[in-house]
Amino acid sequence: MNDSLDQALARTSPRLTPPPTPLISVVIHLSVMVLWCVLFARAFFLQGVVAWSTGIAYVIYDTVLLLFVAWQARVLLRPAPASDESAAPPHALPTLGVIVAAHNEAAVLPITLDALFAQTRAPQQIVIADDGSSDGTAALLAQRYGLADPGEGRLSAPSARYPTLRWLKLAHGGKARALNAALSAMDTETVMTVDADTLLEPDACAAMATAFGREPQLVAAAGLLTPVCGNSASGRFFQWFQTYEYIRNFISRFAWMRADSLLLVSGAFAAFRREAVMTVGGFDPHCLVEDYELIHRLRRHSAREGLGWDVRVIGTARATTDAPGTLASFLRQRRRWFAGFLQTQYWYRDMTGNRRYGKLGLMMLPVKAFDTVQPIYGLTAFALLLGFLFDGRFTIVLPVLAVIVGKIAIDLAFHLFSVHLYRRWSGDRTHSSFGMALLAAIFEPFSFQLMRHTGATLGWFHFLLGRRKWGVQQRTGLSAHGQRESAASSR
Repeated sequence: MNDSLDQALARTSPRLTPPPTPLISVVIHLSVMVLWCVLFARAFFLQGVVAWSTGIAYVIYDTVLLLFVAWQARVLLRPAPASDESAAPPHALPTLGVIVAAHNEAAVLPITLDALFAQTRAPQQIVIADDGSSDGTAALLAQRYGLADPGEGRLSAPSARYPTLRWLKLAHGGKARALNAALSAMDTETVMTVDADTLLEPDACAAMATAFGREPQLVAAAGLLTPVCGNSASGRFFQWFQTYEYIRNFISRFAWMRADSLLLVSGAFAAFRREAVMTVGGFDPHCLVEDYELIHRLRRHSAREGLGWDVRVIGTARATTDAPGTLASFLRQRRRWFAGFLQTQYWYRDMTGNRRYGKLGLMMLPVKAFDTVQPIYGLTAFALLLGFLFDGRFTIVLPVLAVIVGKIAIDLAFHLFSVHLYRRWSGDRTHSSFGMALLAAIFEPFSFQLMRHTGATLGWFHFLLGRRKWGVQQRTGLSAHGQRESAASSR
């Protein structure tokens, strides 16, 4: 990271300059832990369904969030897009650059690059931020794409075959440092970050450029992602559940966007106004989820300086991304995501409950405070139910099962509503099925949801022990998807 980014990060990051923690933030974060202790203790002193108070609290909290999301997202039922993506003509389209951060991604990099070259609105620059790859990436870039090795720390000349493509060769320092080096080397007004295992749809760059041209205050935008896993039985299992998880999550992001509280963009496919990112110091290499932390920093700086910056999710910008297809890789991913979430929540604790940050401080961040312990509530509720069952305490188990059946019915309705809204919003009707969404809602509480909570609980240990290693993820989904697409197009 260059000196200017270092200095900007030092000015804007609460990790480096921790502010005082307001009392309200302390109260909110302590309350969710104290509440869990109280509700858990009730299991040993009470009878009937109230003995399962931990589970009831979990069900109530999750249901309230579902109702909030459904209410906010209902506008997608209108004939015209409610996201305002086509509400006003764009100003002059900004120049657009793409950063592909890659560490040992030679197997999938050609798929990602081919999709970038096929964009209806081609980006002005594409920079491969090669983060110390040792797997043949260098040979691939030289032989297939005609790029000359620029030497470590340098940006190559443009490719003679692909004039917008350049190679930034770096020593291995992690994704955030690679992104920062590319940011400093580029000069476009907007920058898209695209993981090397992510396949953009042809109109993705045009949709992002149009969104930034239409709204001068937009500083970060998320695209929609569809997960793909390998062709194995476990790959198909995890792709099934993650497909509908992603759909619900993007509908949720739309809802929080409408409440001016969106905090999450996916670094696998996101776009940023370059000047704003440079102003706050780029990506933080010390965070496990650098994209999530950056949005907090952009939001915080905007509120403190009265800039009115906005963060949106763009329904017309779509991509496919590689997702974990085995239990081990899934748990590693969720462990890292949740540990990074806890990092960020801790660093930005001064914003929780703080009126200075508007709805973000008064609504979204208190919700996130509860989210820090939600997996603990979920796993505890499940463990207590098993304990009651094996102990033969059917006066507790039977009413608890009635509550669970009622919650599954609510989830069914929300799953189907989400799929319907997502189809209207994105126009994508090929990657979802109402029947499969229905089955996912029925089986998820007893399978995928427990795995998700387990990964998050591992993230707690990862965070408390201060570990920062991600673990190696195998990429099988995108290559399998590319083979299926090629086979389909050849028929």
